Amino acid sequence: MAAKTPERRKISAEIAATERHHGPDDPKLPELHRDLRAAGLEEHIRHVVDAAPPLTDAQRSKLAVLLLTAPQSVDGGRQL
Repeated sequence: MAAKTPERRKISAEIAATERHHGPDDPKLPELHRDLRAAGLEEHIRHVVDAAPPLTDAQRSKLAVLLLTAPQSVDGGRQL
C-alpha cells in the first residue's frame, strides 16, 4: 500500500489519540473516521485521474454527478 498523505497521517493520529484518551465512544470519532475515508477517497481519485487520459467536459460532468448525487448518511458516512 502506498504511503499515507500528511493529511491522512494527521487524521489517523487524531483518531488514535481520541480513542486512547476518551475511549471508543467519543462523539468526535464518527466525524474523524468520515474525514479519514474522504481523504483516502480523494487520494485514490487523484491517482486515477492523474493516470487517465484527459477527460472531456461531458465526461467530467458525468463523473461529478456521481459525487454530487451520492446518498447522504446520518451516521457520519461510516459503513457498518
